[in-house]
Amino acid sequence: MGRIPWLLAAGFDGPIICSQPSARLLPLVLEDAFKLGISRDRKLVERYLEQIESRIVALPYKQWFTLVDTPEHRVQIRLQRAGHILGSAYVEVDISQPSTKASAKDSTRIVFSGDLGASHTPLLPAPRPPYRADILVLESTYGDRNHESRATRKHRLKAAIDRALHNNGTVLIPAFSIGRTQELLYELEELLNGELPVILDSPLASKFTAAYRELQAFWDEEAHARLKQGRKPLAFDTLLTVDSHDEHLKMVHHLARSGRPAIVIAGSGMCNAGRIVNYLKAMLGDERHDVLFVGYQAEGTPGRDIQQYGPQNGYVELDGERYTIRARVETIGGYSAHADQQGLVNFVKGMKHRPREIRLVHGDEGAKVALKAALKEACVLSTDTVKPGLAANTPPENISDTN
Repeated sequence: MGRIPWLLAAGFDGPIICSQPSARLLPLVLEDAFKLGISRDRKLVERYLEQIESRIVALPYKQWFTLVDTPEHRVQIRLQRAGHILGSAYVEVDISQPSTKASAKDSTRIVFSGDLGASHTPLLPAPRPPYRADILVLESTYGDRNHESRATRKHRLKAAIDRALHNNGTVLIPAFSIGRTQELLYELEELLNGELPVILDSPLASKFTAAYRELQAFWDEEAHARLKQGRKPLAFDTLLTVDSHDEHLKMVHHLARSGRPAIVIAGSGMCNAGRIVNYLKAMLGDERHDVLFVGYQAEGTPGRDIQQYGPQNGYVELDGERYTIRARVETIGGYSAHADQQGLVNFVKGMKHRPREIRLVHGDEGAKVALKAALKEACVLSTDTVKPGLAANTPPENISDTN
């Protein structure tokens, strides 16, 4: 999504192909990006969104779509659910030469994983591996580690909530507006039982949450079971939304000064911008409060500094000022929306016909090296695993690291 404005500015005038849920969410993402990076003029924003929406081609999952069909080449794509955020997809690209009258087996199948979701992500079904890939371009964000189990992370989230109740403090959760926030709300609805207010202080996150509610058809079976029980996973009674900037400042002041425990979810996820910064400035110096990280903190961000130095009561610089960290700092790794090492390996192992070549992208060098080793180890099958009548799957001929 993030590159679309740059492509348009560079002269791209083709279609924007995406899944049906992404077609609903994409204008929200790009409107926010346009306002932040280009202009807040309403007429310009509306013109930009009209241009975006006129080019969107929304594809159903699991159906082939022909991009090119000439005597020399046929290129088809198919979107499959990736389980990362609502609407995410991995892409199968099938390339053949119709003029040669070759069979379907003679085509080349390239699979681009995009961002793959964790197998236990709330709300969304886990991604299923494709039947076949000749070449696989695979993400490696968490290629060097495995996440906590869903049960473990829920236990740790509940422990943080209990401490907030005991200390009359606030649990600050920096989170990105789409995906992570909705997963957290889903978990909190189950854990809280109306004990604690949840403050969603992000207009953009509120818009995405409303869109998620509209797209219930794409939720997983567990979420639908909750709905049938009359529960409201993303609209429970103790969920409060903060829209205007004035309301935001009042909420920061109220929670910092009062002894009322609460949970605040605000962006940005790495604490380098957004409304979470004001909460941190007001509360980092008070040991009653908790900062709970639920996602990856990139090196050089305030989030990484708080994560690294907070447990030793160090400091962080926010907007050029130094703030001592006395609040409790915790990290729950299991809430990452990206698949971990085992999930990525399972994605490859689950293919009936495995790739001859794997290219690892979207990860730190260490993560790519570790995933490369794990894939090589996992994809070497011994002869006793080959069943009669079936061709043996062979390990990839080449697993390479690509930036």
